[in-house]
This record gives sequence, C-alpha cells and structure tokens, in this order.
Amino acid sequence: MHSTNYHDTLITVSADCPVTAASPPAKPGTIAGRQFALLNAAPYEMTSDELLLAVENERKGPVSAATFFSTPKACLRASPLVKKHGYGLHHDRDGRIALVPMESEEYARLLAATSVEKLAGMRSSRA
Repeated sequence: MHSTNYHDTLITVSADCPVTAASPPAKPGTIAGRQFALLNAAPYEMTSDELLLAVENERKGPVSAATFFSTPKACLRASPLVKKHGYGLHHDRDGRIALVPMESEEYARLLAATSVEKLAGMRSSRA
C-alpha cells in the first residue's frame, strides 16, 4: 500500500500561487472545496491518506483504502489548496494535518521552526 502521509512537515504554498492571502475555495463540490471543508471542520484529526480517501469516497462512492492506495497517489503537495488558494498544510508528529493560511503568524512560526521539515507545494505551471 502506498502512503501520502508526512510527519512534522509543512507543505508550503506553491511559488506561483496567484493569491497573497488564503481564501476558501468558491465552489464547495470541487476537490479543493471538499478538502477545505474537511480540514477546516476538523484540524489535526485526519492524516493525508484519510483526507484523500474521504474526498474520493464523497466524489465517487465507497472504495476501500486497500483498493484506493494500491497505486501511488499524488500527495498534498499537489493540492489546489496549496497551489491556488494560499494555504500551507501542516502535518504534526502523528501525521495529522491542518490548514495554515499563508499570511498567519502560525505559518511564519512553522517556516522558522527548525524542527519542522518544509516541502514546497507543486507549481501550477512549468518555470
């Protein structure tokens, strides 16, 4: 089984993110809208794998974790929340994730923390 979980990691906002402050996705039924709703309602309660599986189940109906993760999946570095909406994603030591707005003090604190690994969000276009 392939996993997308990280521990003690901040996925930073993509370098080509078009916003200067985080904003919720406008369309609730999109992948970004569904990810935002789940993470906003329950910070640090889901792992990346749990979030991706929950969104997949909402979109396409029930599928088992074994089936879903039998092939590699893109991690949250490719999430539209990171690429277009201005949110960093913090994975705590247990792999649980929370949204962190790019303009927040928490985002700045996590960026400065030496105990937190930083991974850049994927760009939307080639450099």
